[in-house]
Amino acid sequence: MNSIQDFFVCDECSNKDFKLVYNFSLLFHGVNFSDDLIYDKIIDELYQCTKCRKTFTKKEIEEGLAKLKRKHKEK
Repeated sequence: MNSIQDFFVCDECSNKDFKLVYNFSLLFHGVNFSDDLIYDKIIDELYQCTKCRKTFTKKEIEEGLAKLKRKHKEK
């Protein structure tokens, strides 16, 4: 049986290399039982194309990989 390796590629420039980029933020909001603001820490992970610098979410990468699986199963 043959092996096939297929890559998720950037839809802008067809590059297959990405680097991980983090965004850190705090989301402040009020609650019914207090006058004080509370906050949630949010860390976003994005994957940036090393060629054109377009960013993708983890979900977009996973969806792209799922398309590759379906494409090869259909063959």
